[in-house]
Amino acid sequence: MMANISDLSRVALDSSRDSSGSGSSSRSLRVAESMKKKGETNPFRSALSSLSQVREGTTVKGNDELERNLVVVETIAFGQGLPPEAVSLLLDLALSLRSGTCSRVLKFLIPASVVPQEAIVRGVSWLCVGKMPVNAQVLFLRWVLTVFDLIDCKDHLRAIYGFIFSFVTEENLCPFICHLLYLLTMREHVQPYRVRKLLDVQAKMGRQPYLMQLLALYKVFRPELVSFSVPTRMRTGFKNHNSTWKAALTAVQRKNRAEVMADHSLTVEVKEKPTSRKRKLHHLDVPALSSAFDTNSERKVFRLQELQSFTELIQNIHNIELPAQMGSLLGSSLALHYLDCVQDESAFLRLNFWLGHSLQEEFLLCPADGSLSSLAEASQFLSIILSSQQFLQESFFSTESFLYKFLTVWDGSLLRTHFLDLLSHVPLMPSHYIKVLVFEPLMQLYFTSAVFFKCSVMECLNNMLVKWLTWHSVNALEDGLDISLNSNGTVTMTLSGFMDTIIELVRFVGRLAAEGLRLENCHVLLLSQTLTFYETVCDMFVKYGLPLVIMPPAGVFYPALLATDSLTVDRLGYIMYRYRENLTLAKKQEQQSEQTFHISRNTYQEFNQHLVAMVSCLWNSKSFLPGTGFEIDECLLTQTKVPEYGSRFDLVHHPAFFKYAIEFHQKVGKYWNWYVEFLFSQGFDGLNDFIQVNTGHSSSSVLCQSLTLFICLSGQCHIED
Repeated sequence: MMANISDLSRVALDSSRDSSGSGSSSRSLRVAESMKKKGETNPFRSALSSLSQVREGTTVKGNDELERNLVVVETIAFGQGLPPEAVSLLLDLALSLRSGTCSRVLKFLIPASVVPQEAIVRGVSWLCVGKMPVNAQVLFLRWVLTVFDLIDCKDHLRAIYGFIFSFVTEENLCPFICHLLYLLTMREHVQPYRVRKLLDVQAKMGRQPYLMQLLALYKVFRPELVSFSVPTRMRTGFKNHNSTWKAALTAVQRKNRAEVMADHSLTVEVKEKPTSRKRKLHHLDVPALSSAFDTNSERKVFRLQELQSFTELIQNIHNIELPAQMGSLLGSSLALHYLDCVQDESAFLRLNFWLGHSLQEEFLLCPADGSLSSLAEASQFLSIILSSQQFLQESFFSTESFLYKFLTVWDGSLLRTHFLDLLSHVPLMPSHYIKVLVFEPLMQLYFTSAVFFKCSVMECLNNMLVKWLTWHSVNALEDGLDISLNSNGTVTMTLSGFMDTIIELVRFVGRLAAEGLRLENCHVLLLSQTLTFYETVCDMFVKYGLPLVIMPPAGVFYPALLATDSLTVDRLGYIMYRYRENLTLAKKQEQQSEQTFHISRNTYQEFNQHLVAMVSCLWNSKSFLPGTGFEIDECLLTQTKVPEYGSRFDLVHHPAFFKYAIEFHQKVGKYWNWYVEFLFSQGFDGLNDFIQVNTGHSSSSVLCQSLTLFICLSGQCHIED
C-alpha cells in the first residue's frame, strides 16, 4: 500500500512538471492524499499488518497498540469471518507464541470461507517444535477438528500423516489426534507398525473409545492386520469439541453462505435461511461435495461433484475419490449410486460417524426452541436422510442408534412424521431387543398422547411390518432357514427367530390397538389405522410367503364388527376373507407335504370363533345368542327392551347399513330378496367376497341360511398338536 502511495506521489510530481498551471498540480496532490487516507481508514488491514510485524517477546500487559489491533481483528472475525490469508497469518502468530496471545487468537479464529491447508501444515510443524504448552496444543487440535470440513484440500495433510500419528503416545493429545487421523486415514496409511503402536497405546490407556474407533477403521482397510474383534456398533468414540467456535462459526457461515457456495461450486441445493436461529443446528446442513485432494495433484482421480450422469459414474467408478465430507453423499443421487455399487465399508463407517454425530449433537444435546426456521431446517435434514435410506433400501445404523436413545426423551410432537418414518425403517432384530429398545418407550408415548398420535404410531408399525415382510420375501434363502439381516454385515437370523420378532410386533400392536380403542371410545380414525395393519397381517402367508397367521384380538374384532360406519365393516369382511384364503392354502400345503412350520390349532379355533360370530350377526340374524361365539346373558338382553335383539346387527338392521336399507325400501319396496344384490352394488367388495365364500351365495338370497358350508372349514382346519 505504501508503494502505491509513493507511485501516486511520483505521478503527481511528474504531472506538476509538465503542467503549465498550478491547478492540475494541486489536483494530482489531492488525489494522492485521498488515496493515502483511504488506506489508513481500513483498520482491519492496518491491524493485520501490525500483527504480522509483532516480534518474539512482545509484552501483552500494558501494550495498548497490540490490544487495539487484536480488538479490531476479533470484531471482524466474529462479525464477518476471516479471509484465508488472515487465517494463515493469525494462526502463525498464535502458534509461534510471539505475543503470548495464543489462546485468545485461536478462540476468534473464525474463517469466512475456507482454511488453507498450508496453514494447518505449518501449525503441525509448530506442534512438532515442542515449545507450545499442552493447553495450547489441545486448543489448536480442537480448532483443526472444528474447521476440518472447510480446509480447501487435504493431500498435503495426508502427506504428513506420519508426523501427526507420532502424537498418539501423548495422553492429553491422543483423543484429538485419533479423531484427526480417523478423518485423514486412507488404505495406504494403515501399516503394521502403526497398528502395533495403537495396540501398545491401548495396553497402557485401556480400551478407550477413540482408540477403538481408529482401530475399527484400520480393520476395514486392512483386516489382516487387526486380529482382534472390533464391535460393529460401538458408541461414538469421538466427543464434540467445537463448542468454543460453534455459535460464531454458524453465524458467519450463514451470513456468507452465498460466497461459500460459489467457492465450493455446490451441486447440492440447500435452502436459504436468512433469519438467525436460537438453536444452533449448523450440523443440519448437508455439506457440499468437495474432493479430498487438490485438483492439481498428479494422482488421477475423478471427483464425485464432477459426475453429470450415471454413464460417467460407470465409466469412472474405479477412479472415483470419496469426498472430504462424507455427509455430502446424502445430497447426491449419483453419489448414493456409487455408495450402493461399491459397498465400501470405510465409506459407510465414515458416513455413519458423521450422521450419528450430527443427530446426537442437534437432537439429544441441544434444546429445541420450536422456531419455524429451526423446525424447517431439521425437517429438511431428516427428509434427506429418509430419501437416502429409501434409495439404498436400508437404514444407517447411526440413525438406528440415535432413534433408540431419542425415543426415551422424545415428547411425541417434535417432527412426529419424520421420526416415525425413520422408526419404520429400523431393521430386524431379535424380539427381546426390539421389545426393550422400541416397544417399551413407544408404548409410554402411545398411552399418554392424543388419538392422532396413536394413529401415527399404528401407521408407523404397519410400515415397519410391510418392510420386514418384503425384506423376507426378497432376501430369504431357498431353504428358508438362514436369513442375512444386512447386506453390509454378517449378522444372521434363523427363520424361527424372524417369526418370533414378527409375532412380537403383531401382538404388541394388538395390545396397543385394543387398549387404545377402549380409551378413545373406538375412534373411527384409530380403528381405520388398526384395520390397515391387519390387512397386512391377514395376508402374510399368501402374499409374503411367511407360514404365520395371527388373528386380531377381540378388542379389535368386535369394535370393527359393531362399528357404525359401513366402510369399517366392509374392511373387516375383506380381512376375514383373506384370513380364510391364507388358512386354506396353509392347510392344503401341510396335507400335501411335510413342512417344518405348521399353523397352530389355536389359530384355526380363533378364526372359526370370529367367523361364526360375524356370520351369525350379519347373515343369520342370531347376534349375541348361545353358540354364536359372542354371547350375552339373555336376562341382560331382555332388560334392554330391544325387540328382536338377535337381528339388530344383520345386513338390514346393522347401524352401518341401515341407511342403505331405508334407501332400498324407498326405491324398491317389498322385494327384499334383491336387497343383498343392491347392497353389494354400493361397492362393498370385501363384504361381498366374505358372504360369497362363507355362505355359498353370490348375490340375492334370503337372509336366513345355515352354516353347513361354513362349518366344513372347521373340519378342514383341525390339526393335532
